[in-house]
Amino acid sequence: MLKLFQSIFGGGEEAGRYPESLIEAAIERAVDGTDRRLRALSGYKKQLRPAVIHAIDHVVGLVDGIPAPVAAGRANYSTDPRLRALFASTDHMLEVFGNGAVLNEFRKGSVDSAGRVIAMLLAEYTEKNILGNDLVGDHVRRDVAQVAVNFSGHRLVEPTTNEADTRRQLKRRAFDHLLTLALSRIAEARSSRTDLSRQCDLLRSKLETLEQSGWSFDAQQGARPDPDALGAELQATESELASLGADSGALQANSDIVTDVLGHAEQQLWGGDLVMHLDRMNIQRDAQQASAQQIVLPELHNVHGHHLVMLMVSLAPSELPQREDFSTAAARYLN
Repeated sequence: MLKLFQSIFGGGEEAGRYPESLIEAAIERAVDGTDRRLRALSGYKKQLRPAVIHAIDHVVGLVDGIPAPVAAGRANYSTDPRLRALFASTDHMLEVFGNGAVLNEFRKGSVDSAGRVIAMLLAEYTEKNILGNDLVGDHVRRDVAQVAVNFSGHRLVEPTTNEADTRRQLKRRAFDHLLTLALSRIAEARSSRTDLSRQCDLLRSKLETLEQSGWSFDAQQGARPDPDALGAELQATESELASLGADSGALQANSDIVTDVLGHAEQQLWGGDLVMHLDRMNIQRDAQQASAQQIVLPELHNVHGHHLVMLMVSLAPSELPQREDFSTAAARYLN
C-alpha cells in the first residue's frame, strides 16, 4: 500500500550523488503515485529512471535553495519587514499559526512547549487597484490611484523540530507535487470508450485523494482529512483500476506522460523571488521613495498557473494561543 506521508528522502542529498535505494524508491513512488499498472510494462524501471533522477535533481536544488528559517515571534514582527507585509499585526500572525490544523496536530505529540518548530509558511499573493490618500510634498492628495498588496490563505506545512527534517519533507512534497501534475495529465485524457472513460474517472478520484493527503502545495479544502480514511479510499480506487485492466498502448501513453513531466520538472514546478517595494500599509511604492522598503519573498509556481509565496519560519509553541476545541467553545457559549 502506498505510504502517503512517508518521505523517500533521507536528508543531505547532493545533486547527482544519490544512493541507489533513493532512486529505486523514487521510481516506485512515481508508479504508485500515478498508475500502478505501469509495472505491467516490460522495462518500466529503465524507462522511468532518467526522468526520475532529473526530477530528484530538481526538487533537491529547489528546496535547498530556500533561505534559512526566519524567527517568527513577538520580538520579531516589528523588526522583520517580511512578517509585517505578510500579517496585519503580531497577534494576527500568532493567531494564524496557532489555528493551523497541521501545526496543532503536530504539537499534540511531537513538541516540547519550550522547544521550537520549523515549518514552511505558504500564502497567496494578490494585488488590488485602489484609490487612497497620498502625501505629495507637504500636501495630502486624495483619490490617488494606488496598488495595494494583500496576502491571504496563510498555512503552515511540514512542521518538524529541526530544519533538516522540514527540508526533507519539502523535497517529498515537491516530488509528489510533480506526480500529481503527471496524474492530472493522465486523467485529462479524452476517450469515447466507456472503459477508458471509467479509468479517467478513477484516476481523477485518485488525484483528489492524493491532493488531500498533502501531495501538492495547493490548499486543502474543508477539514483536515483522516489519514486512515484517505488510505482506504485510495486502496478502493486502486483495486477498481486494477480490475479494469489496460492495454499496453494505453499504459505506454501513461508512462510517456510520467516520463515527460518528471523529465521536464523545471517546467512543471519552479521557484523564484517576489521583489516588492512597499510602505507600512502594503501599498506599492517606487524604490526611491522614502516610505518604500524592499521586501523579497521566495515564490513557488507550477505549470497550471498557481503561485504561492513561501517563508520558512521558526516558531516558539509557547507563544501561540491555545486553540479552543468545539466542546469548550459550545459550553462557554451556552453558559
